[in-house]
Amino acid sequence: MKTLRCAGLGVAVLLALGSLSAADYPVQPVPFTAVRVTGGFWQARQEVNRNVTVPFALKQCEDTGRIRNFDLAAETMRRRAAGETTFQHRPPTEFPFDDSDVYKAIEGAAYALSMKRDAALERQLDGIIARIAAAQEPDGYLYTFRTMHPDSPGHKWIGQQRWAKDPELSHELYNLGHMYEAGVAHFQATGQRNLLEVCLRSAELVWRDFGDGTLRIAPGHQVIEMGLVKLYRVTGDARFLKLAQIFLEARGPGQSSYNQRHQPVVDQDAAVGHAVRANYMYAGMADVAALTGDQRYMAAIRKIWDDVVRGKVYLTGSVGALAKGEAYGAAYELPNDGYNETCAAIAFMMWAHRMFLLTGDGQYMDLLERTAYNGFLSGVSLSGDRFFYPNPLVYDGAAKNNHTYAGRAPWFGCACCPPNLMRTLAALTGYVYAVRDASLFVNFYAQSEGEATVAGTAVKLTQTTAYPWQGAVRLGVSPAKPATFAVCLRIPGWATGRPLPSDLYRYDDAQVARWTARVGGKVVTGPVEQGYLVLTREWRAGDVVELSFDLPVRTVRGHPQIAATQGRVAFERGPVVYCVEAVDRKSVPADLVVPATAKLTARSHPELLGGVTTVEWEGTTAIPYYAWNNRGLAPMAVWLRRE
Repeated sequence: MKTLRCAGLGVAVLLALGSLSAADYPVQPVPFTAVRVTGGFWQARQEVNRNVTVPFALKQCEDTGRIRNFDLAAETMRRRAAGETTFQHRPPTEFPFDDSDVYKAIEGAAYALSMKRDAALERQLDGIIARIAAAQEPDGYLYTFRTMHPDSPGHKWIGQQRWAKDPELSHELYNLGHMYEAGVAHFQATGQRNLLEVCLRSAELVWRDFGDGTLRIAPGHQVIEMGLVKLYRVTGDARFLKLAQIFLEARGPGQSSYNQRHQPVVDQDAAVGHAVRANYMYAGMADVAALTGDQRYMAAIRKIWDDVVRGKVYLTGSVGALAKGEAYGAAYELPNDGYNETCAAIAFMMWAHRMFLLTGDGQYMDLLERTAYNGFLSGVSLSGDRFFYPNPLVYDGAAKNNHTYAGRAPWFGCACCPPNLMRTLAALTGYVYAVRDASLFVNFYAQSEGEATVAGTAVKLTQTTAYPWQGAVRLGVSPAKPATFAVCLRIPGWATGRPLPSDLYRYDDAQVARWTARVGGKVVTGPVEQGYLVLTREWRAGDVVELSFDLPVRTVRGHPQIAATQGRVAFERGPVVYCVEAVDRKSVPADLVVPATAKLTARSHPELLGGVTTVEWEGTTAIPYYAWNNRGLAPMAVWLRRE
């Protein structure tokens, strides 16, 4: 494929070039293992994640019986092999997808190990992996709910035959997808193959059962597509990439839109159905587009992305407005009490990142950043051991809307969100940098150190910043030897006067927030291409880029067709969306009237909620949305009435 310019070519241009190279994404992420946060906002969150959430999630998987399911499956096989031919266990936990929570917890713990080695944690994971391996049937099948109760289905969602009910709710393939992701993460973090070998035995069985295309089953809950691609990357075995495509192309027509089986994937042009399933599928389609060069996949996910950004994403970057079906609604159907599952935000970030890697366009990283600071991070408490499943933009202070909990919950019967948060926080540094040929993309601003290879030259990177509370970013660029390449600095959409790359939301004052950039103390102004300031020069050890953003408080309005935001405004500063939380319960924020003449002031409060900048006016204080419900139950609202 021809060398692309720094800011990337749009999808339409790529399509015009003909078939993509089948090698990989045109833009390659700098691995999360090569970047370390060293202070500031994200280090605080990652340290809580590593020290609190990781051990907490592993303990919950043990205490709730999820890991014991593997022991019971192994016992059933042992005792049957010894002659007790009718012995079996009734599954003791609630859902057939409970296996997946263990896999996600292992994946998150593995990412944490890549940040800091921990011998005790490694031993703990080895013990859990041994229990998983013992539950794998001789031919590679691994699904505890069937293995522990083999004579008849142990749950109403399970078919009499393997895989038979996967298009509905058995989650056999879903569990495997998360196991494959965990196996690759554990191998990359520790160099050990114990879980990876379990994955490969499983994948061999999946190939035997599905590889010839005779058994046509569309996974009822997508994620195995991404897991298989990760196995392909680590092994080079093209069968696993082929399987990912086989599963995608088993969909439609005339099937359920709930799990996106209503049309062939390449014919879909709108986000519908269960939002987590949908976003995992769109991310898997991006993987197949990149690795096979199939133009149809690229065209489809671009149309679906545009459908979401034009009318189906919240100001917080959350998606999946409807509680019924945990689903995408119609265009502009964005009620303030929307469902907004945490896992849907995580899957949206995965999809957004892949869209960036396909195109080099900063708009996708803008949405990823918005989601990361708001709709994703709101899912976990500042203490790291309490969680939100849904993330509404209004709350009455009493409703048990969090899967029977009022406020944040310590765990859930359907516990997909906590370990998903854990693994995503631990690997967040994988979003910071990316490389294409002689271009280095700086996508995420965080106090950090990293290493990348650009145009064949090793480059050390150092960010010094208090972002998002302050707008100054100091980037040290130190190549091992003088080298000419481009450093592409993302200029976020919020800094250019656009909350989203659509008209779904707008600022009252749409002026560009002032930003400046200097290299070696000299001001540079461009060019700016597809959301990136491109600095092409010969770089030498010790070079410094100084980037500075003004951070005005912005008043935001929703599109006139969003019924829930009519006559209301919201506030944001930089990438952070704000809410009003009536901790004393003396007021209802959703009824609060903000005068048009109100003077909005940003104030730093190092002592509040782990250290935040608030937005204040006329005796009212707004806090970052991600931090709500960390001080007890209280009414909350993002969208406030305008006088």
